[in-house]
Amino acid sequence: MSSAPPPGWYRDPSYPLTERWWDGAAWTDHRRQPDAPVAPPEPADGRERRRAGAIALTTAGAVLVAAVVTGVVVLGHDGDGAAQAESSAAAPTSAPASDESPTAAAASATGDPNVVLDDLNGITFPVPKGWARAENVAEDDVVLTTPGVYDCPGDPGFCRRGRVLSRTATSVPGASPESIAKGDIADAAHEEYDRDPIGNRPYGGVTSHRLLGSGQVAVAGRAGYFVRWRVNTAKGPGGCVESLAFPSSAGSQTPVVVRFAFDAGPDGPPLSDMDRITKGIRPVGDAAASGGVGSSIGPGH
Repeated sequence: MSSAPPPGWYRDPSYPLTERWWDGAAWTDHRRQPDAPVAPPEPADGRERRRAGAIALTTAGAVLVAAVVTGVVVLGHDGDGAAQAESSAAAPTSAPASDESPTAAAASATGDPNVVLDDLNGITFPVPKGWARAENVAEDDVVLTTPGVYDCPGDPGFCRRGRVLSRTATSVPGASPESIAKGDIADAAHEEYDRDPIGNRPYGGVTSHRLLGSGQVAVAGRAGYFVRWRVNTAKGPGGCVESLAFPSSAGSQTPVVVRFAFDAGPDGPPLSDMDRITKGIRPVGDAAASGGVGSSIGPGH
């Protein structure tokens, strides 16, 4: 059985030329320049549009190094098989490699196929019809995706029709959910539809945007705030992005940002799924919490 790697520095799946601190359950915001090659705790999907081409080569190199320094590494992708290599050298963190991403491992911990767990932020997400748990994706903070990929209309790569990401907000202490959501929406539009981390433009770049809606919304029994944009791109149908901010249900209640990115047009998910997923977010261990002040997030578009 595979298990989550112990805390330590691993290659950052979002930025493979740096290392990122894994706290044993989730990625943190701490990064550094690597002193020596270190095996990542999860394999990046080379077909994911965010890391197409260059990340596939980087990941392959990291796995090869891991086979030498860790003693035993399980190589595999989408059930294609496994191989083992042995060495007397010890890795800096004695972490066994796992072919299950941290997000997928956290999701499976709920025991419910219709629920995805974000243990770091103390919340769970519903898995609506037409959606799936995030597996074999490069970013560790993706919790839900639409099944399958397609050829990006811009730079070569593979794109998905819909993605939902959950991350701890990195903002000024005491910032309100409204200010966090309003400050995040431009970054969300850029990262999802303009330029990816390796400089490609899967949709040819963002040409314009317009506000679809904003306002208060109750999330997991807490008062949050959302901002939703319609984004036009140089190629393809464009899409809709939303930044949703609210206090975490865990620990010090650090704000959480949930990002939605839906392709526009008939092939994209319905915008009502944003509302449905938002309404289904729950605190860990509390399946009944929902509604409250600002529970309506406005009409669908």
